[in-house]
Amino acid sequence: MVKAVRVHKHGGPEVLTFEDVEVAAPGAGQLRVRHHAIGINYIDTYFRMGMYPSPVGMPFVAGNEAAGEVVAVGPDVKDFKVGDRVAYVVGLGAYAQERLMPAERAVKIPDGISYEQAAGMMLKGMTAQYLLNRTFKVGKGTTVLMHAAAGGVGQILCQWANHLGATVIGTVGNKEKGELAKAVGCHHVIYYRDEDFVARVKEVTGGKLCDVVYDGIGKATFPGSLDCIRPLGMFVSFGSASGQIDAFNINILQTKGVAVRDASDAQHLCRQARRPGRNRKRPVQCRQERRRQDSGQPALRAQGCREGAPGSRGARNDGLLDPASLRRVPDGEPAGNLLSSSPWAV
Repeated sequence: MVKAVRVHKHGGPEVLTFEDVEVAAPGAGQLRVRHHAIGINYIDTYFRMGMYPSPVGMPFVAGNEAAGEVVAVGPDVKDFKVGDRVAYVVGLGAYAQERLMPAERAVKIPDGISYEQAAGMMLKGMTAQYLLNRTFKVGKGTTVLMHAAAGGVGQILCQWANHLGATVIGTVGNKEKGELAKAVGCHHVIYYRDEDFVARVKEVTGGKLCDVVYDGIGKATFPGSLDCIRPLGMFVSFGSASGQIDAFNINILQTKGVAVRDASDAQHLCRQARRPGRNRKRPVQCRQERRRQDSGQPALRAQGCREGAPGSRGARNDGLLDPASLRRVPDGEPAGNLLSSSPWAV
């Protein structure tokens, strides 16, 4: 038996339960992985609240991103052996000390990359990949607006877009995050709490506006983002950290002359047979000085916990959870009670 965090019904942090679960021997094409670090992402709350349907039904073990070591290998697995260091993104099941997973979804961790780095970059890197290469093809001469440029996805996307030759504009909440955004590739930084980001985009671009806006914020930045896009440009919604965008009159798109696309991680995570970009040549050489930095977002904010709050034991400040820190909640007390008192509760 191993420890795991499960969801039996949709709701807030209070529906998270801490349980013992059985992990079987790996079957054909499977690995059994012992986690060393587990990624925590906003998409985890979307599954928990029912915004995205669980691909495995109820109950489910939350989380879809982690890194660890292979402790058992199933029949027909030829590319991995016991002891290999691996990372992955799959549908669900990561909030556990150990799990079974398809071997075809695992990626070997190169020397010099820690478990923590690998677990914190897999989903965010995949998101940046499809946003830049599939949802809208970014290249030399493209002008990009990235909301939350100092966040996990933002840090990877900004440096990648810069590498591809784009002009990168990023919004951030404070000076510290502004310096971080500049360090990872933003040419222009907008402090959205102090500035009108629409007016600043018009100023920065000389009125030409942006080819594409990537928005994982949602309600707080819409419809302002539409006013930052040139005619025939694209608005890409890939998250709703501030709340879902309210229903709106679709004719607004016609008057502004922009296209809108919803880019969901779930579309990629739930297609087990496909590995996004698996045959794509590596587009960016990882530089030592540009590895992902701490975004300053406490690990459990997405699950309803601020740094130092009750229930944050085991939480790190880099969007990760240490599996070794998983511990039992007192009998009779829902696991979510440790999180729901936080002002960050979703």
